[in-house]
Amino acid sequence: MSEGFSHIESNGEFAVLVGVITPQQTEEMANEYLDELAFLAETAGAETKRKFLQRVDRPNPKTYVGSGKIEEIKQYIHLNGIDIAIFDDELSPSQLRNIERELEIKVLDRNNLILDIFASRAQTAYAKTQVELAQYQYLLPRLSRMWTHLDRIKGGIGMRGPGETQIETDRRIIKEKISLLKEKLTKIDRQMATQRSNRGQLVRAALVGYTNVGKSTIMNLLSKSEVFAENKLFATLDTTVRKVVIENLPFLLSDTVGFIRKLPHQLIESFKSTLDEVREADLLIHVVDISHPNFEEQFTVVNETIAEIEGGKIGKPSIVVFNKVDAYNPKPADIGYHPDGKKFALAELKKSWMAKLNSDECIFISAQDDINIQEFKEVLYREIKAIFQIRYPYHNFLY
Repeated sequence: MSEGFSHIESNGEFAVLVGVITPQQTEEMANEYLDELAFLAETAGAETKRKFLQRVDRPNPKTYVGSGKIEEIKQYIHLNGIDIAIFDDELSPSQLRNIERELEIKVLDRNNLILDIFASRAQTAYAKTQVELAQYQYLLPRLSRMWTHLDRIKGGIGMRGPGETQIETDRRIIKEKISLLKEKLTKIDRQMATQRSNRGQLVRAALVGYTNVGKSTIMNLLSKSEVFAENKLFATLDTTVRKVVIENLPFLLSDTVGFIRKLPHQLIESFKSTLDEVREADLLIHVVDISHPNFEEQFTVVNETIAEIEGGKIGKPSIVVFNKVDAYNPKPADIGYHPDGKKFALAELKKSWMAKLNSDECIFISAQDDINIQEFKEVLYREIKAIFQIRYPYHNFLY
């Protein structure tokens, strides 16, 4: 990838985070978003030293935050040896240019940071190609702020057109690179579509959810396989498909890339084939981390992303799996809250408003601590069986 694409060094850097409080984004939300941004920074290898928030009607079109806040951030950076400033929203090319000029250090926005994590997490040639395409699409409109050093790609003497500036040359080279990467992905997409069609007529279920909610742990539990899982964002990028058998019923289960709020549109487009696993699934298993303080918003973000993937269509059968009940701390307004500190009971959760969030099925489990897994398997079996009976009405070995 081009040297012009900002990234976090593998040996670790000190970072400050910057966000805004607006009429559309409360202080509580802004703090939660910066906490998530800090987790993203940690995943990328940076240590957050301080978070800056400013209340504004809307982000400043020149520097995102006001001149006074920029000066405050600049002083802190110079006094504390900060390497990088990360902003919680996508910055325009001019904002990036202006902020870098003011702060005199590397500046990343949320999209750049997520793309950097995806680049470090990509393992297969397919995932690496997807991420590289997304990076170039992000970089193209931002070329004017940087010297990209693309001479190695363009091949040296004889490749530059007469009268072209360096930026025009770089822009042309990146456009050519994007075109080649798209062609490469189109070929791989066709191969993957063929692979999906060759899986036979088994019912297909897809694990979906916010990043780091425990999808890979559930995959390992159901398929008795060893899919990589760790407590970091976007631990896995490549879709994993396993054959699962519950009682006498076989089906295919796929573990897909996790979603996140403000997911860069370049990634949604680049990971189209990976997300086809969601689009073509017969059943969605929506995993929610019930222990997260803002799991309701994460639930909404995933549903909105799925609606985007599905082209606005709804109606696909789904199961909502509230995971990590072992770490759940009810709020005083919730059913199951015990002021004396006693643990809630599963029976109480089943009476809560959360149990009514999904029109199909809801289940409460802990994949890590093996809580309520048998009931989860029974619900999953029932849903898969219903789909199978519709598809193959004359097969009665299940009845």
